[in-house]
Amino acid sequence: MMIEKYLSQSVVHPQSDTPPRRRFITMMMGGAMGVALMPLTASFSANHPNHVYIGPGQKPSEDPTAFVSITKDGTTTVLCNRMDMGQGIETALAMICAEELEADWSKVKTGFGNQQSHYVDPIMGMHMTGGSGSVKNSYTQYRELGARTKAMLIAAAAKQWQVDAIALKAENGFVISGKRRASYGDLFEAAMKEPIPEEVTLKNPKDFKLIGKPTGLKVSRAKATGQQKYGIDVKLPGLLTAVIARPPVFGAKFRTFDASAALKVKGVRAVLPIDLDRGARGIAIIADGYWPAKMGRDALTVAWDTAGVDKADTAALLKQYKALAKTEGMLATGNPMRADMAKLAGAPNNLTAEFVFPYLNHAQMEPIACTVDLKADSCHVYTASQMPGIDAAAIAKASGLKAEQIEIHVQMGGGGFGRRAVPSSEYLVEAVNVAKALNASGKSVPVKVVRSREDDVKAGYYRPLVVHRAEIGYDKDGTVLAWRHQIVSQSIMRGTAFEAVMIKDGVDGSTTEGMREPYNLPMRLSVHRTEVNVPVLWWRSVGGSHTAFVMETLIDEIATATSQDPVAYRMKLIGSDLKGVRHRAALQLAVDRSGYGKKTLPAGMHWGVAVHESFESVVAYVVEAGVKDGKAVLGNVTAGVHCNFCVNPRTVEAQVQGAALLALATTLPGHAITFKDGVVEQSNFHDFPPLRMPDAPRVSVHIVASDDPPKGMGEPGVPPLAPALANALRRATGKPLRELPFKLA
Repeated sequence: MMIEKYLSQSVVHPQSDTPPRRRFITMMMGGAMGVALMPLTASFSANHPNHVYIGPGQKPSEDPTAFVSITKDGTTTVLCNRMDMGQGIETALAMICAEELEADWSKVKTGFGNQQSHYVDPIMGMHMTGGSGSVKNSYTQYRELGARTKAMLIAAAAKQWQVDAIALKAENGFVISGKRRASYGDLFEAAMKEPIPEEVTLKNPKDFKLIGKPTGLKVSRAKATGQQKYGIDVKLPGLLTAVIARPPVFGAKFRTFDASAALKVKGVRAVLPIDLDRGARGIAIIADGYWPAKMGRDALTVAWDTAGVDKADTAALLKQYKALAKTEGMLATGNPMRADMAKLAGAPNNLTAEFVFPYLNHAQMEPIACTVDLKADSCHVYTASQMPGIDAAAIAKASGLKAEQIEIHVQMGGGGFGRRAVPSSEYLVEAVNVAKALNASGKSVPVKVVRSREDDVKAGYYRPLVVHRAEIGYDKDGTVLAWRHQIVSQSIMRGTAFEAVMIKDGVDGSTTEGMREPYNLPMRLSVHRTEVNVPVLWWRSVGGSHTAFVMETLIDEIATATSQDPVAYRMKLIGSDLKGVRHRAALQLAVDRSGYGKKTLPAGMHWGVAVHESFESVVAYVVEAGVKDGKAVLGNVTAGVHCNFCVNPRTVEAQVQGAALLALATTLPGHAITFKDGVVEQSNFHDFPPLRMPDAPRVSVHIVASDDPPKGMGEPGVPPLAPALANALRRATGKPLRELPFKLA
């Protein structure tokens, strides 16, 4: 893949920090997974002279001793309060902390916290890697952690030298007083015995040395050389490996099974029935390694009982969904309902459109794996968990142990896209159930439960099947007079801890997020919530993965129908508030850098444009695309990004590029999960195709300069890519694309 990197003018650093005292009125759930809290009040440190932050410094999440450790040789380890699955947050958070700490960056290493209260999201008050909130929510927290650690090191040096701390300074891993120097390594033990300061002075952003500079990941070398260890790589003494024979239909159970052939496979140690997620029952095959466990499962004879469980069928569901979409559902009260439906029938121009979005599997590169070391008085779990707090509580319940007897060792994840944040803690509880059954059989050893990609494609969690229907009336100038819109989908939030906050008047907010904004349109929005025996979960960018496509293709169609340039039309519709300013800036940057409207495209190639905000960051794409031999041809992709202040431009660039390629995969023929008689019809990449390297476009990323506190960037690059491509292909073919994956023939 060819990558062209462009960053805008030097990024201006923020002159203010995120709020030191946080009170909140609503919680929003969405994306890889997606969770955010909205502040009710804000008291920025810029209100204090010299950026002084005054806070308690006594919460576990504010305790430097839980995050920073320094060895005698000066090696400084900064623990990440999240799970890194490729988004680069372990480096970004370490950069933020090291900046205020004045650490020697060459000696900084990274690691992960666990389920203890120190490592909760300071905004949400729970353990969470999701909603693109890692840097956004912990920016001030990690600055304060670094500043507090530095203050304690200076205090220790002042005590040893019997001087006033105000006369000392810290620099590159040393505390300095004139010609006298003491290394952080020599001071650290004494420093951590000093009181945690309640008042710390944060650096003026103009003095940043690390934050805002393009910086390579601390784990890049390990990943590039194959030395990086992931959750699936955990090894413990005496470890056995298990795979599970799962029912073909969700919630089904085995009627009988014959393990005799499986037990004859060399290396198989046990074949045991276990409880599975959603009330199902399966059989665990436990062996010396993955391959004998798999061979044992292949030899197993099972009779499944699927009676009494609903059997999803894609064709039948589509028929049902399309019929529902023609009727009004539950009104989404969070959206203005100023639409006068009388204007719809009387509008001079009308547009009716129906959209279909399939079930999607997360298909992350590293399959699910969870290692459990279960003892009578403890349970150690090793896995890449996005929600270790919730997972620890579920493990305690499943194992019968107390919460304080559980420890989750968070591992690096090889991708996730939301799959590792399951409210039911499904794959962890199943692994504990295997360990319990193994212990009961007399084999008290650690066990790693591994799902192959086929296992998870066939029996995982999925982005919901969604159908949209829009009826729009507009005039000759493109002014929308009335817009009636229905969405049909399962609810992601129903039955989770987030239901009370995210579901209002029956409508799941993650289903409708992204509708209407940033355009001031008179829309009447309603939702039909369906009940289907298919487990659904947030998928990278959540609601934006379908709502952005609907909004941006329809806006584009109206622009074409009224003979308006699609960029100019969007600029006209976008509001003039701060939200609108950010959308305009991202879109304009992408337009300027792409050469849109200025350079001549090759024959058969057309421009496509889309812009969308998710998780408080805006991404705009301008693409060059056409159709050749019935297939889409994608040329250059140019992204304009507004994520406020950018902590590490290199990781933002990588996230947008990766998101664009993930989104492009959703447009490919065959990229859909379908059901027949309750059974998933796909099983691996051969029939659920990812994007291949020869098809990857050139993606250039440009970041809008901003001095406002940083926002999230793990997911916002996904939603606008597919509609931008669809808009270009509509110009090439003259036909709108209203279904993913694309059907060009």
